[in-house]
Amino acid sequence: MRLPIDRLPLRWLAAVLLSTALGSGASADVPSFTSAGDRSVGGAEIYSHICQGCHMPGAQGAIGAGHYPKLAGNPALVSWQYVALTVLHGRKGMPAFGLPKGEVVDFLAVQLSDAEVADVVNYVRSNFGNHYKGSITAKQVAALPHPGAAAGSDSIPDHR
Repeated sequence: MRLPIDRLPLRWLAAVLLSTALGSGASADVPSFTSAGDRSVGGAEIYSHICQGCHMPGAQGAIGAGHYPKLAGNPALVSWQYVALTVLHGRKGMPAFGLPKGEVVDFLAVQLSDAEVADVVNYVRSNFGNHYKGSITAKQVAALPHPGAAAGSDSIPDHR
């Protein structure tokens, strides 16, 4: 007996679709950002695979189905902590990409390790007309609150 599609669990359906796409080779060139340490990728690659879909290839931002602020020449990027916390926790509709500390990782969510967060923060702060000094490390990112920590995303200041 076949169940109607609206009765199938959403995660199961997503897993089937994902496995079909991966099995067909459609995502063979896309790295897996879901498990820390599997593969070393740089900030440019992370930006091109995750961030530029909303912020655009030149980091000019976009307005349409949502508001995606420009990262090019953005003075809010002076604070590496603000950028890192935004990547870790998300904000205003942007998903959280930080790995939860001490929690089970959702295999369908795109999550970045502390090193990957540091890489993409350093990349954005030093490209697209941004010339902010200093690079951050995975150790500095690890010291910040992560998803599931007591200090939630409400503690992120609103810099525009």
